[in-house]
Amino acid sequence: MSIAAIVIGRNEGTRLIACLDALRGAVEMVVYVDSGSNDGSIGAAQARGANVVALDMAQPFTAARARNAGLDEVPQDISLVQFLDGDCVIQEGWLAEARSFLEENRDVAVVCGRRREIHPQSSIYNALIDLEWDTPVGEAKACGGDALMRMDALRQVGGYRNDLIAGEEPELCLRLRAAGWSIWRLEVEMTAHDAQITQFGQWWKRSKRAGHAFAEGAWLHGSPPERHWVVETRRSLIWGAALPAMILLLVFFVGPVSWLFLLVYPLQMLRLSKERGLVWGVFNVLGKFPEALGALSYYWREVTGGRTRLIEYK
Repeated sequence: MSIAAIVIGRNEGTRLIACLDALRGAVEMVVYVDSGSNDGSIGAAQARGANVVALDMAQPFTAARARNAGLDEVPQDISLVQFLDGDCVIQEGWLAEARSFLEENRDVAVVCGRRREIHPQSSIYNALIDLEWDTPVGEAKACGGDALMRMDALRQVGGYRNDLIAGEEPELCLRLRAAGWSIWRLEVEMTAHDAQITQFGQWWKRSKRAGHAFAEGAWLHGSPPERHWVVETRRSLIWGAALPAMILLLVFFVGPVSWLFLLVYPLQMLRLSKERGLVWGVFNVLGKFPEALGALSYYWREVTGGRTRLIEYK
């Protein structure tokens, strides 16, 4: 089964070069889709033999749109496509393991493995993201940005939704599962990722984008039986918006003693820390505030008919 790689990126610099170099000789073709880089990424990709697609800057950039543009470049005789973000490096042995699994399991449309942070020790945020990548092994509901997929399955469901600014992979996987396909997470090292998130503001924007994705996903596919991201959206809105608003109202109408209700937040942090440690518990709760903002911004645009804008954190 032949494999093409689709790499998407914007101003990834040396990380993109490392990504493309690791693909040399490993796949039949490489497509690089650029979203308005000004750091020489296009020239670097061309020098390494990649087919380059430069997205039209007159239209909003989204990862989904970039991946679909890459798919348009893949010829009919290619069976599989490996999606990669430009800040990721494919790990040795992954493609062989993943292809073998798909050859043996004809009902599986998508396989993914372990994405691992290159520098988890460089910041709390990188370490948290590395924990996020450590997903359960076995049949899954969704994959992330890096995955090996069947081209015929992608064509069957029409690829990604171009208009999603985040959460496009779980939404795609939902439609694939509805069409009778399955998704699997293998216990194999897949990619090394260089997040380079070192500031609180970057983490905040990333969490806000997640909240936007939760709300939009629930809006699109929240009905039973899937109830896609309904629980995640509700949790973000309760902890990040409804509860703070209720406490403020109690302070106004009852008095300062109502500030004691804020203790529910550290208690929740301690409860969650039993799963993956104190830092994870603290940021899991703190993240509900930007997530709620992201969800509310999505609802506001739905009501007002405003244009959805990409939430960038790098």
